[in-house]
Amino acid sequence: MDRTELAPLIDHTVLGPETSIGDVEAVLDDAGTYGMNACIPPYALEEATEYAPDVTLATVIGFPHGQNSRNVKRREGVLAWKAGADELDVVINVGRLKAGEDDVVRAELAEVVAAVPIPVKVIIETALLTEAEKRRACEAATAADAAMVKTSTGFADGGATLEDVDLMSEYLPVKASGGIGSYENALAMLEAGAERIGASSGVAILDGAPEPSA
Repeated sequence: MDRTELAPLIDHTVLGPETSIGDVEAVLDDAGTYGMNACIPPYALEEATEYAPDVTLATVIGFPHGQNSRNVKRREGVLAWKAGADELDVVINVGRLKAGEDDVVRAELAEVVAAVPIPVKVIIETALLTEAEKRRACEAATAADAAMVKTSTGFADGGATLEDVDLMSEYLPVKASGGIGSYENALAMLEAGAERIGASSGVAILDGAPEPSA
């Protein structure tokens, strides 16, 4: 896969706790130059839509721990959409899932999906889950009519693995995120079944990709 083919599959990301508008603009510059999408904090959406109107913008909801109330997550989603988000990455309530409250997890996600006319990706935080819990999380996301499932926030120990991508792709399209820093790593994730890559190293990934053939 060459650089031009790979670029639209990357959500170039900046979500750290110290992220400034300058950091967001730098990511948007890279995304615009290379043809990537951008994943940015919700507070920066209005500035981002004015600064880089042609870049597809994802943002995060209930980030990073997923512990907001369902009403807050729904409201966050609506506000983000109105502020210019093209896609939402929503963190599940891991505690609810581990407690066996799958119906609550599903209902919460379904409320967000129903509240906005844009794709919703569900972050299941694979590093914190057993295989059975990963499957239940994917089932909840599927039942909620989510567009994709995503491996990780990047804020828990561990990130995307080939095994998790393979498992999750049985349910929905997968965004592999967390610890992907090279072209080879990104390509392996795509070959395992991912359809999107989330990475703060988007430029490094593309710099390692082959140039388009003449």
